[in-house]
Amino acid sequence: MLVAAAVCPCPPLLVPEVASDAAPELDAARTACADALGVLAASRPDLLVVVGPATGDGTGTYRQGTRGSFKGFGVDFGTFLAAADTPENSVPVSVANSELPPSLAVGAWLLSRTRWEVPVEGFHVGERLAGVQCAQEGRELAARAERVALLVMGDGSACRTLKAPGYLDERAEGFDTAAARALGAADTAALAALDEPLAYELKAAGRAPWQVLAGAAAGAGLDGKLLYEDAPYGVGYFVAVWS
Repeated sequence: MLVAAAVCPCPPLLVPEVASDAAPELDAARTACADALGVLAASRPDLLVVVGPATGDGTGTYRQGTRGSFKGFGVDFGTFLAAADTPENSVPVSVANSELPPSLAVGAWLLSRTRWEVPVEGFHVGERLAGVQCAQEGRELAARAERVALLVMGDGSACRTLKAPGYLDERAEGFDTAAARALGAADTAALAALDEPLAYELKAAGRAPWQVLAGAAAGAGLDGKLLYEDAPYGVGYFVAVWS
């Protein structure tokens, strides 16, 4: 059963080693993420799953210890999914040969800032996976342990300004406003109703992970709170907690 969730953005720039001199620009987002993770820790889960987007329309799971790298973003820096103070040299070779997608690597970096005493796993969901399938995946994740917590990584539209990755699209602000409202209210029905084709056109990578969350939270009776909402670089970033 889902007992808590944290929603965080997943740009690699959230990692200071990647952002370099621009790191201070996302300090407020990092602080909000840390606060959200504190809520997860306080929920005393039996299992913590990091959910994030990846290309395509499939899904994939990642064992504790799976590594992620930011070399593709110009820095020789990496992280890995870990519980409390897991030494990197203890990661099994079979796990070390796989790699986290960027969204889950950012999630693993966020987790590394807090001590976790529970098993930690990763789950990617394709950006084009249908909402109905996302909800089913969420229900299955929530059923994996008596007390499940989710760290849900995902961005809003990438079309908020002329310099945004997807250029300016007048529909983007309305989409992000609706998504932020739903995330802040723990409104599973509103998340499930997000326009899938529009989300893809607006490059809103968070749509599928948010709909996984909606499926996981159905019937759980959780309350929501929006901790952060902004659109630096023309991309919608949100931080929310459900508990």
